Amino acid sequence: MRLNDLKEGEFPIVDVNQAVLQATAGVDPLRKEWVRISPFIALHLSCAAVFLVGWSPVALVVALASYLVRMFAITGFYHRYFSHRTFDTSRFAQFIFALWGNAAAQRGPLWWAGHHRHHHQYSDQEGDVHSAERHGFWWSHFLWIASRGHFPTRLKRVRDLAAYPELCFLNRYDYLVPILLGAAMYGLGEALALGLPALGTNGWQMVVWGFCISTVVLFHATSTINSLSHCFGSQRYPTGDQSRNNFLLALLTLGEGWHNNHHYCPGATRQGFFWWEVDLTYYGLKILSWLGIIWKLHPVPDHAYQVEGRKTG
Repeated sequence: MRLNDLKEGEFPIVDVNQAVLQATAGVDPLRKEWVRISPFIALHLSCAAVFLVGWSPVALVVALASYLVRMFAITGFYHRYFSHRTFDTSRFAQFIFALWGNAAAQRGPLWWAGHHRHHHQYSDQEGDVHSAERHGFWWSHFLWIASRGHFPTRLKRVRDLAAYPELCFLNRYDYLVPILLGAAMYGLGEALALGLPALGTNGWQMVVWGFCISTVVLFHATSTINSLSHCFGSQRYPTGDQSRNNFLLALLTLGEGWHNNHHYCPGATRQGFFWWEVDLTYYGLKILSWLGIIWKLHPVPDHAYQVEGRKTG
């Protein structure tokens, strides 16, 4: 089935979240679904297990690597590819990118992209799903994902992605890859305990550090772009919203902190427009382009280098 053959409201695979929303029609869409986000809460509570499993240098290294690798997947693939299509790739690589992003435990690629595209249309206006200016810090940071109205995937905004059954599958069963990652961390820890006992790690220690703590830190780092980057930083461009450029957040999120730049030119692959604006995600994507895995990276348009009529770089 081709995307152009679809009529309004038709999709190759019906999203289970849409069915849930229809079954609960008439219920306040802002009502918090604490039971449904219980795995999210449990993940946070599980970090306290660090007092039971202890730590080791190798566990810290794996936790950092897990954070960086999955942050790149969120920023490079979920955001710059699935949400904004700022470069092209093959269907196989697209599937790998979706798997990779799924490992971050931030829902499926269609859900993530759909809500993000909606955010750009209504940024800091009525209708923005996570505006810090309109709804406050805590709502923009994480409470919005707990509300009933934001559980469904905004399929009408991702019709291009919904044409791929494999992406719809990953979107529907978005918990599978994180579970497999947690199991892999346990296996890694046990293998190291057996083969290299001097490292002082084990399966559960690796689960706590390499999956639980790393995933929680990853989530909150990602969420700072919804909350803090609409409150603190500089505004180079008049975007009509509160998006800001923030160097510290750019380091934390591998380049996403150049948020005002991004809101001015959301179609550009690069978010750090100038050489001093460190954008590690863009550097990684450039390497993938040199390897032929992705291509047609969208450049920063010339007009972005004009501020009040002056050339700035």
